[in-house]
Amino acid sequence: MSAPDAVLRAVHGVLLPGFTGTTPPGWLVDGARAGLAGVVLFAHNTPDLGTTTALTARLHDVAPGLLVATDEEGGDVSRLEAGTGSSLPGAAALGAVDDEGLTRTAGEALGRLLASVGVDLDLAPVLDVDSPGNPVIGVRAFGTDPAAVARHGVAFARGLQRGGVGTCAKHFPGHGSTTVDSHLELPVVDADLATLRARDLVPFAAAIAAGDAPAVDALMTAHVVVPALGPAPASLEPAVAALARELGHAGPVITDALDMRAVSDGAHVGEAAVRALEAGADLLCLGTTAGRDDEALFRSTVDAVLAAVREGRVSLERLAASRRRTDALVRTLRDRRARADGRVTGAATGVDTARRAQAALAAVGADAARRAVRAVGPRAVVAGPPDVVDLRLRLDHAAGRTAQHVQQAVSDRWPGAVLHPALDDVAFAGLLDRLGGEADGGPGGRARSVLVVTREPAPGGAEHGRLAELQKVRPDLVVVHTGVPDAGERWLSSLPGGLPTTVLACGTGRANAAAVVRLLGPGPGIGDGTGRGETGR
Repeated sequence: MSAPDAVLRAVHGVLLPGFTGTTPPGWLVDGARAGLAGVVLFAHNTPDLGTTTALTARLHDVAPGLLVATDEEGGDVSRLEAGTGSSLPGAAALGAVDDEGLTRTAGEALGRLLASVGVDLDLAPVLDVDSPGNPVIGVRAFGTDPAAVARHGVAFARGLQRGGVGTCAKHFPGHGSTTVDSHLELPVVDADLATLRARDLVPFAAAIAAGDAPAVDALMTAHVVVPALGPAPASLEPAVAALARELGHAGPVITDALDMRAVSDGAHVGEAAVRALEAGADLLCLGTTAGRDDEALFRSTVDAVLAAVREGRVSLERLAASRRRTDALVRTLRDRRARADGRVTGAATGVDTARRAQAALAAVGADAARRAVRAVGPRAVVAGPPDVVDLRLRLDHAAGRTAQHVQQAVSDRWPGAVLHPALDDVAFAGLLDRLGGEADGGPGGRARSVLVVTREPAPGGAEHGRLAELQKVRPDLVVVHTGVPDAGERWLSSLPGGLPTTVLACGTGRANAAAVVRLLGPGPGIGDGTGRGETGR
C-alpha cells in the first residue's frame, strides 16, 4: 500500500457518515473498501425490516468489519420503526414503571430486533438525568433521579448486549440539565464539578463500572459547553474525553452528529471533525444527510482531516489508536452476536427472524406501556369520536418530527375523530369559538369530547396559555400529556381551572398511544364513566 493510501485509510478509519437512500451509493462502497470505520443509518435508510436487512447485508458483504450503527432508543426516537412508531414506550415509561427486570427484558427484545436486521451498534441508552423543561431530552431519559437513571440505564444496556448488539451511552458528560436544543444552538451546563459528579456522571460511571464487563461499549459526547471542564463544546473539549478515560471507559468515544448547529453550521463539518479528533474522539458521526449532498459532506470531511494530518494537527499514531479501539469493538460485537444467536433457535439474520423479533418486542412494549400510562385528575367521559387538539408548538428535532401516533390511535379507535394540528393564533381563536359554542349541544344533545395533546405545558409557556383558554370553554376536556409525566402533572395542576382529566403517556410513540387509547376507551378506564383509571404504580 502506498503512503498516500495508508493515510487515506487511516482517515477513513475514524469516520461514521450517513448516506441517502436504501442502497449504499458508490462513494460509500469505495470508502468501505478503503477502510471506512462504519455508517450510521437514519429513518430514510430503514423504511421496513426487509429493506434494512438487505442494506446491512450489502454493507457487511462489502466490508465485513464495517460498524453499522443507528439511533434506536425506543419511544419517541426510533429509526427502524419511524413510520409506524416504536413498539417500545421509551425510557421515561420504563423509569415510571421502575421494574429493572422489565427494563432489561425490553432492552434484550430491542437488541434482538436490531441484530436480526444486521445492526451492530445501537446509539443507546440515553443516560442523561433529565430536568423539567429540557427541550431535547425529556422522555428520552429514564428519569430525574441519578440513581434511578443509573439502575435502568445499566439494565437496558445489559439487555441490548444480551440481544446481540453493542451499546453507546449518551450524551456524555450529561445533557439533561440544559434549556437549549443542541440541534439548534449551543447549550451550557453551568454546574461545578462536584455537582456533575453527584448528578450527571452517576449513570455513566455506573454503566462503565458495571460488573466484570462494562455495560457501555462506546460513549457518545454531547454538544454542550461545561465550563467546569473547559470552554469548548464537550465533543470538542479534550477534558471531556480525558474524563471518560478517568472513569474507566476503554472503548471508542463517538461524537454526536457534527452537522448540529451547536458545533457546526453544516457547511464547516470538517473543521469540527478535526477539533473532535484533537479532543480525543475516536469516531466522528457526520450526521444525517437529508436535504444535503451526502458525498460532498463526506469528501469535505476527509479532505479536512487529511489536511490536519499534513499540518501536524492530527498524527497517524493518533488515528491508529482510535482504529484499534473500533476494531476491538467490532470483534467483541461479532462474538456477542454469535452467543446471542446460539441462545435463540433460527436466529440468523433474515426478514422472518426480524418479524418474529418485532412481534416479541411489541408484546414487551405493550406490557410496559400499559403499566406506565396512568390517569390523574377528575374522570371525564370520552363519548364518541372526539375533537383532538394538538398544542405541541415546537418540533422535536431528535425524533425527526412532531409525531402523530396519539392522533392515529384515536382515529383508529374512534373513526370520525376530528384532528386539529398546531394552529396559528387566528385559527386557534376560531377553534375556541367553535368548541365553546358546541359545549351545550351536539349530536344527540351532547357535545363531542375534546382531547388535547401536550408536551411542555409549563406555566408561562404557549402550551399552558392555550390549554387554559381551552379549559375555560370546555372544562370537561381530557389532556393526553406526552412529555415528562411528573413535571406535566405539576404544570397541569397549576391551570386556573385546576388539574383536568389527564392521561400521562410518558411519550408519543405507538406503544404509548395504544396504551392511552386503551385507558380512554370502553373498559376499566376513563371512558366507561366508572372512574377506575389504571394507575400503573
